[in-house]
Parts: sequence; C-alpha cells; structure tokens
Amino acid sequence: MPPRGDPGARGSRGRGGVARGGPPRGGPPGAATRATSSATPTGALPSAHVKAVGVRRSGYGTAGRQINVLANVFSITAPENYIYHYDVISPSEKTLPARLNMMLIRHLQTVDAPDVFTPPAVYDGRKNMFSPRELPFSPSTESQEFDVCLSDQARRGSPGENTSGRGPRVYKIRLTKVATINPEVLQRFILGQQSHDNDVTTALTALNVVVRMEPTMNYPFNVRSFFTDRETKTIGGGLVLWRGYFQSVRPAIGRLLVNVDISTGTMYRPGSLVDLCLEFLGRPGQSASILSPQHGMPERERIRLQRFITGIRIQAIHWEARKAPRVVKKLSNAGASALSFSIRDGPTMTVAQYFQTVLNRPLRYPDIMCVEVGSGALLPLELCTVPPGQIMRKQVPPEKTKDVLDFATKKPQDRLQSIINGLSVLAYGQSEYVRLFGMAVDEAAGPLNVSARVLVPPMLRYGRDSRQPTITPRDGAWNMIDKQFFQPVTIQRWIVVIFERQQRFNAQTAKDLVDGLVSGCSALGITVHDRAPPVSWRSGQGSIADQLRTAGSECVQKNGGPPNLIVVVLPDNGDDIYTAVKHFGDVSVGVATQCLKSSKCFRAKPQYFANVCLKMNVKLGGINTIPDPLSVAVLTDPRNPTIVMGADVIHPAPGSDGRPSFTALVGNVDSNSAKYVATSRVQKSRQEIIEDLKDMAKHVLTLYMGYRKDMEKKADVAPTRLIFFRDGVSEGQFKQVLDEEVDALKAACGELKISPKITFIVVAKRHHIRFFPKDPREGDRSGNCPAGTVVDKVIAHPTEFDWYLQSHGGLLGTSRPAHYNVLHDDNKFNADSLQSLSFALCHVYARSTRSVSIPAPVYYADIVCSRAKNHYDPQGTLDFSDSATQADSSHAEGILETFRKGFKPLHANMARLMYFS
Repeated sequence: MPPRGDPGARGSRGRGGVARGGPPRGGPPGAATRATSSATPTGALPSAHVKAVGVRRSGYGTAGRQINVLANVFSITAPENYIYHYDVISPSEKTLPARLNMMLIRHLQTVDAPDVFTPPAVYDGRKNMFSPRELPFSPSTESQEFDVCLSDQARRGSPGENTSGRGPRVYKIRLTKVATINPEVLQRFILGQQSHDNDVTTALTALNVVVRMEPTMNYPFNVRSFFTDRETKTIGGGLVLWRGYFQSVRPAIGRLLVNVDISTGTMYRPGSLVDLCLEFLGRPGQSASILSPQHGMPERERIRLQRFITGIRIQAIHWEARKAPRVVKKLSNAGASALSFSIRDGPTMTVAQYFQTVLNRPLRYPDIMCVEVGSGALLPLELCTVPPGQIMRKQVPPEKTKDVLDFATKKPQDRLQSIINGLSVLAYGQSEYVRLFGMAVDEAAGPLNVSARVLVPPMLRYGRDSRQPTITPRDGAWNMIDKQFFQPVTIQRWIVVIFERQQRFNAQTAKDLVDGLVSGCSALGITVHDRAPPVSWRSGQGSIADQLRTAGSECVQKNGGPPNLIVVVLPDNGDDIYTAVKHFGDVSVGVATQCLKSSKCFRAKPQYFANVCLKMNVKLGGINTIPDPLSVAVLTDPRNPTIVMGADVIHPAPGSDGRPSFTALVGNVDSNSAKYVATSRVQKSRQEIIEDLKDMAKHVLTLYMGYRKDMEKKADVAPTRLIFFRDGVSEGQFKQVLDEEVDALKAACGELKISPKITFIVVAKRHHIRFFPKDPREGDRSGNCPAGTVVDKVIAHPTEFDWYLQSHGGLLGTSRPAHYNVLHDDNKFNADSLQSLSFALCHVYARSTRSVSIPAPVYYADIVCSRAKNHYDPQGTLDFSDSATQADSSHAEGILETFRKGFKPLHANMARLMYFS
C-alpha cells in the first residue's frame, strides 16, 4: 500500500490557467491573508460554504485531561509570488527511472539551457516541474522541446553491446506550461475559507517538490525520503541499512507545516558483485566457483539470486570511470566459458575468450555466470562492481526483518533528537530552491508544541465468578489475575499433535504442556473434560492433513467423537506446517486449531498458557472480556443496536507481478462489540477499492442479525447504526473509497431491507506524525505519550473531521498514533463520541491484555488479509513467496482467475467463530 499522510501523493496536477481567485489586489499574492504561527486560529472551524472530501469539521473534542506534547513538525511559510507549473514529457520514450530523469533535468538546467533556467526550477522526477518565474520560451508558445545528452562517449567494450561507433544517446524533453499557481489559495485553505480543490492540491505538490529538490539532487532518494551514509549497519545477505529522513509539507489548522521524521533505507552492499552474490546466498568468503552452473549451482538458487540482483546498477572495472552504470536485467544460465556470440564480420567466440583476446582481460573464474544488462551486453560477474547508495526496492527477506526493526527503533527522546539533528542535513536555510521560492522553515522554534488530551480508558468486565469482575486499564495494560473470562467455553475433546523430534520434545515436556494448558484453562473458567488428551508425534514431511486426520481418528477411538480442538506443536521455521494446519482446520474440516512454537513450550510459565487461552477461548466461541456498557454508551445503547465493521486490503510484495490482492471484512455479532466474524475475498492486483464489499457486508450483517435473534433473543434484530472502520487508504483515494464503498454498504443494507445510519472512518497507520511528551514526567514508562493521547487541533486538517489517537502504551521505540478521518457520518457523532468509541474498541482485541494501536475490528481485518494464503491447498502449485514473480501484466487476468478458483471458502463450522484470533 502507498504511504499515507502526504498531500503531495495525491498525484493530481492542476491544469487550466491561473489558480482560483485570480491576481491579488494591492500587493503580492497572500500579503493580506498570510497566516503566521503567532496569530493562528487553532480552534477555528471551516466556513459554512467550504466543502470537504469527507465530513467537514464541526467541532473539537474536550474530554480527557490536558497535556502538552511535541510533534515532529515545523512551521513553514508559503511563497508570496506565483509559481509556474510545467508538464514534463519525454516524447516516444518509455517511462524512465526517476533517478535518470533527475540527471537529465539537472543537465538541461546547468549545461544545455542555463539561460532558460535562471533561477532554476524544481522537478519531481516524473511529470511535474515548478518554476519561480515563467520560463522564457519562444514568443506566443507555452511549450518547448529540448535535446539533452548525458555523455559524449560512444558505447563500446562488451559482448552484445553497440560497437558500431554510433554517437551518444540524445533524450528529447518537452516542457509545456499547464498552470499558474497563486499561493493565496493555500492561505485561504489553511484558514478554512476554501475547499480542498485541484488548485490546493497542485500548490501543495509544488511546495513538497521545492523542499525535496536539494536532498534529492545530492542523496539516494525514495519518493518522500532520502538517505545518507552518516549512520549505517551491515545486516548480511548483501544488504546494508542507511539512516534516512522523511519530509512532507502538510496543511494544518491556520498554518503550513513540514513533517520531518527519520526513516530507514535498505541498500545493496557496495563493492564486488561476486561478494554480494556470495553473501546473499549465505556463502560469504567462499570461492566464487560456487556461482558456476557447470560446477553444480542449483537452478533454484540461480533464479533466487537473479530475483535479488535484477534492477541493480553495476559498473565494470574495465570501463572508463565516467561511463554511466548499467542496470542488471538477468543472470545467464551458463558460465562465461560456455556462452558464445558472434562479432559482426568476425568469428564466433565465448565471452571468456572475448575478454581474453579482445580486451586482454583473462578471467579468473571463466565458469561463473554473467549478468546481462539493459543494452543486451554480457558482463562476467567478476568484472562487475556495485556503486554505493542503491536502494533495494524489493521486499526485505523475512529473516532480516528483525535487523531492520532493531535499526529503525529508537526511544522517543532519541528519535526526537535525531529528527532535530536531521535539520542540519535537510539544510532548509541553505537550500537554493527553498530560498528562491520565498519559503522559510522555522528551525529555531524547534518541534511544534501541541495541546493534547488523555482520554479515560473504558472499564472492562470479566466473568461473574471472577474475584475482580471489572478493571480499568492503566497505561494501556491490565492483567488477568483473579479474573475469569466473561463467557468461557467447554473443551469436550481435544488432541495434541507434535511436529518436532521426540528426542527434542519428549514425553515429559508434552505432559508439562498438557498440564500447563489445563491449569491455565481452569484458572480462566474454561472447562476441560479430558485432562489427558491423546498426544502423538508426527513428521513434518508429507501430507500434514493426513497426519492430522490420523491423530483425530485416535481421538474418536478413545473418546467416541472427533476433537473440537487440535493443539499443534511446531518446530522453528515451521511456517509451511502452520499454513497446512490452518488450511486443514479452518477450510477442510472445520475444527479449531491452536499452534504453539516448541521453543516457547519448554519450561513455560503460567503467563504463557494464559495468553494461549486468550486465543483458544474465542476460537471456540467464547468471549474474553467486554467493555462495561456504562463506559461506551454509544456502542451498547439498547435503543440503537450497533454493528461495527473493520475492512482492509493487502497487496502483493513489490516485484510480485500478477499476484492478486486480498480483502477482508470483519464485524461484531454481539451487543457488546466483543465477538467478531470475518469474510475474505480475492481481487485484482493492487486495487484498493473492495470490489465485493456489498456481498461481504451482506454476509456479516446476516450473521449479526442471526446472532441477535438466535443467541441473544432480541426482538429488534436489525442494526440502527453501522460504524465502518477502513484501513489501507491513502488520502488521494478518499473520494473514490467514499463514492464506491459507502454505496456498496448502502446497497447491502437495501437488499436486506434494513436502513442503519452509516458512519465511515478511515484509520491510517502509515504516516510520519509522532508525539513526544513535553514533560518527561507525563510520559509512560517507555518515555512515550500515555495511552489515550488524542490530538485534533493545531496539526489536524484545516477542514476535514480528523484526529490522531495514540491508543496503546509504549513498549519499544516510539509509538505511532493512528490517524482517523471521518468520510461519511449519517449518525452526526460529535468529536468526543467518536474519539472515545475508537479508543474503547482498541481494548476489545481478544489476543492480549493490552490496548492495541487501532480498533480491534480493523486489526482483525488485517490479520484475516495476511492469512489469505491459508485458504489455498498447501499441496498446490501457486507460489506465495514474497519474491515470486508470476507473470507479466499480459497474463495477469489469467493468473487472477487461477487464484480465484484456488481460493477455498471458510468451512461452515468456522463462519460464526473467531478462527483468526
């Protein structure tokens, strides 16, 4: 999914002349309305005539105790003069990499046409150029074409390369004026006097391009972040981490802000390409001959390595230093001594012979593979080097995730200091571009001081037999001491299946496991009829389903019926077994499964088994805890039955072409918003809109009404309110989601002949706003802001109904608040109601005794999406590895249909259970 929270990412370009409002009178644009931080109406509301994409802000929250926090944003002044917007087109060219585009524009401005570009313009690397003055094109024309040449060297020197002596490549670039931007629209917008239209979007895009131009020209960059080698960490596997900085200009209430944060870039390890390959394969320092297909390199490993290095830029040591690097297209399937080609009007020879006879460079390892670069040239691996600072744009290997997190994680005060230090790298004051456009960042004032509130957490209710039936969380956490589940289940029959060597996980360890689980269940109110269940050791090889069936038949023989719970012990790296177990339980036969890692079971403490019981109870139909009805009247009002839904879409990893996206919808069925059901679908790759939402919503609503009728014996089964939390939507997609998904929900209700009032809220986590306690004494033990910290002023949107809520207590690093945007609200909730409702829902996540970072139904939807592969036959042929590239786009439809057909529905037994917990 795209990073969220950046207005510059909306991708819309203004076209059509002078921006709204025309030329200002009596002074430069914005002079009369320029907003400053010293006179900012931070509590002002947007004017009545202003239209919002979603719901217009109608008020601010007041609940909770006041605290002051620092936010990682800095005040920035907008330009006062017009900005000129140009469209950049390379005629007859396929899309070029942004890095190459930036080089071309730099060459154009400094070498080819400096008279036209004085002062210089800024460029986003794609289609947009902005200039502080109108470019002096030929009279009576708003478009001009330029020829740009980056090199004066003929391309020679490698097999398959152009050796005809043709001149260097010339790129044609056409610039066309598309708009004149009046910055006054931004001033009116942040003061709540203008709607967010195309002019505002283009102006914000322009300001973002201005602040990013300087670092983009000097450092490796990735859209909104750039990276420096001031702080690095080698993590093996051919990868190096670089510290980076994110920046984004954002509109806020009465002011413009620049959001600055630290980020992490995963880079290819520079140096010898052979060393990089060996390191990726886990063979650092070994002989390069293992990269030879003739010497037994497996084809599987060659393809895996090819996926890793495809797209990397390399230099050849026999090239002149100023020759541009080439991009790796693929790896050869034979060594240099076995690859032949013909020289024009000359003999046929191998690549190894060519380098020895023509270039006088005999190869040390003539049998190892070559890389084929974009031009078709073949280069022996041993002659290639990897220039530093190349971002790896593929999925980080799972085994490296912990290393990345360790590097990225910083305690709050350390992170804030890094951000402040980063201002010297960003160097806004020294940026020629920022200065020329009349902008200034108030670095001296430091991070913005923001007024926040800490909400009161909901009281939680446990079972009647608990010695302490209610508890109020503190710092986002509570414990289960002296408490039993609100609605515990009974385990009639169960089995334990161990996919671990019996020498490692022996009978005594298995008995300790069974005793620990039985004891944990008893303490929490779960009744276990069989305290000595059948235990069997199985092999992880072969069909997992057959082995589970065999184990189940032993339960039938002993207890007269099949198990209603299978506890499975997995070895380390047992992901494939896990997937097969879940497919068997959730899809094939409809039985609850609980997987445990063997390493966690050795000498496990009661706390571990209590945590396992949290999951088992809800999988079997129980309810762990509910929010006290008095704490969340909005959810539990008997006159207004309320269904809460959470939805998410998960997209394939970068480079996994043809793989589909998966969608999930989760909703409560009980009156306490604690028991949830889920449904999942397959859809077109990287499509954000949930195309089957109508049918999915009908399914969940039908289960909700059935539960109210059959289990709760309610007379009024239909909900009167539907609160919908949507994850995974960037700001640029709000309008489309609002138009299509709200209509889908209304259609679902219409077909069921019900008419609940709908509230639609987007929850975003992928943004870069962070909060830091101004007074360390007001933070929690981790140094983060306390759970329940909410901010809806100063840094919030000038017109939209939004807020930031940090609902969880800190553990490691700096906590990230969730950003809530209300797109539709038939219920006319006020800010306090929605903020307290959202906070309460963060406490009903069944798998933990801590509040979580987003409302539980959204969290569950994310889990259901990520487990979509469990719906496929584990013995099937579909490839779910993160690096799998299924096919090019021309075959995407066929592949999508294959994934649709292979997607097995949930077993009917599991449809009403929280199988995903």
